[in-house]
Amino acid sequence: MRIAMLGTRGVPARYGGFETCVEEVGARLVRLGHEVTVYCRNGNDEAERSPGYRGMRLVRLPALRKKTLETLSHTGLSVGHLLRNPPDVAVVFNAANAPFLPLLRARGVPVVTHVDGLEWKRAKWGRFGSRYYRAAEAAAVRCSDALIADSRGIQEYYAQRFGVDTEYIPYGAPVLDTVGADTLSEHGLRAGEYHLVVARFEPENHVDVAVAGYLRSGAAHPLVIVGAAPYADSYTAHVRRLAARGSGVRLLGSIWDQRGLDQLYANALTYVHGHSVGGTNPSLLRAMGAATATSAYDVPFNREVLGEHGVYFTDPVSLAECFDRAEEFPQDTMDRGRAQLAALRGNYDWDVVARGYAELAERLCARRVFPVTGKMSRLFGRAVTGRTEPRRSQPDRKE
Repeated sequence: MRIAMLGTRGVPARYGGFETCVEEVGARLVRLGHEVTVYCRNGNDEAERSPGYRGMRLVRLPALRKKTLETLSHTGLSVGHLLRNPPDVAVVFNAANAPFLPLLRARGVPVVTHVDGLEWKRAKWGRFGSRYYRAAEAAAVRCSDALIADSRGIQEYYAQRFGVDTEYIPYGAPVLDTVGADTLSEHGLRAGEYHLVVARFEPENHVDVAVAGYLRSGAAHPLVIVGAAPYADSYTAHVRRLAARGSGVRLLGSIWDQRGLDQLYANALTYVHGHSVGGTNPSLLRAMGAATATSAYDVPFNREVLGEHGVYFTDPVSLAECFDRAEEFPQDTMDRGRAQLAALRGNYDWDVVARGYAELAERLCARRVFPVTGKMSRLFGRAVTGRTEPRRSQPDRKE
């Protein structure tokens, strides 16, 4: 099959969960014998200008560098480009791209939408953005041939809100048991003697809570924070002000070297995961794959992944207790990390994930689709007023 993957920043994966999924699944689909095209946003360095990566064909297109328009502008150009030579299946990441789905289906291209977490809850979007995301979810339900949810929590949300089934295909994760520790000295760190946060600087990821909890604790080991975010100057400044109140917080910014980042995961005493509105998060899975004991923000998404092997916090006070217990009982902490790794091996495998994508694409290719009808304004109007009807299955189209 010829499979197009669009709606993300593209590969190599340097930003978030969707990009990681595209890279890991796309490369494996190539190994399974499929032709994969990934739509990427224009980059500046040489690696981001190459025409291919891990067997995938890359198409690089511009985007408007504005928070509210970057994703939509790039996806619109991507759809325009791929319609010149339509693929057998289009995998669209992020329900926010729903306005372009009817164009794909009008050309008979089966559409799979990998829906995001509860994006409408993010403070950065404001009231209008939140309403847009709620409407886009409903439009994605009506205009997709299949929906992928990467967590049971997201699957349940779509079943309750829209009355539709989604394909549960989680993320995978690497096992980081032989990555070494030689790059730690570049940051003045020693194995097992620091705590780690890897996150975009957004309120819903609770980086500020991680810093505040650490400063309230009696932890002797430093807190190392890797990450940044576009369009988040105010929140970043807030985190920096908090960090300046103590001497143990180290802000490393973004780290693009995957080997160095993997070593940070694998050699931390604990990993602090503050994400609260997404589904299954790749940074959480990477920490589990490194056998690093995790303290996670207490929401169903994180409990679904970590289960009884995680410890949970909701505020700086409860997180301070997590830091203190981890350092007071280091052997118990390491045992918990090994239990998390065992759980990951049985549930989050990229090879299995890629086969799930391939099987879904094959089913859609065999079924074919009807062109979509109706106006997007009507779809969005129903979404805002809560009168969206569940997506109904359609009979096979006769050739």
